[in-house]
Amino acid sequence: MTAYKDQIQGRIKEVQGKIKEVAGKLVGNKELQAKGMAQKTRGKAQAKFGDVKQKLKVIKKKATKKKAAIKKAVTKKAAKKK
Repeated sequence: MTAYKDQIQGRIKEVQGKIKEVAGKLVGNKELQAKGMAQKTRGKAQAKFGDVKQKLKVIKKKATKKKAAIKKAVTKKAAKKK
């Protein structure tokens, strides 16, 4: 699953869980309230996982660009020595 899908689906699950939690409180259903809290927590975790995946993708992209720049500089410096 892509980072964006994890982020979106996680936040959707988080909202659905919050709705269940509130509904459980309103009707006095402890089981529904607990299921809502659990779903909300799983949603938060999935969204955070998506956030981390996205950050890693950005870091990897920056590292690749930096590596290419270093390689170019080294090649240029070696060419000057000859």
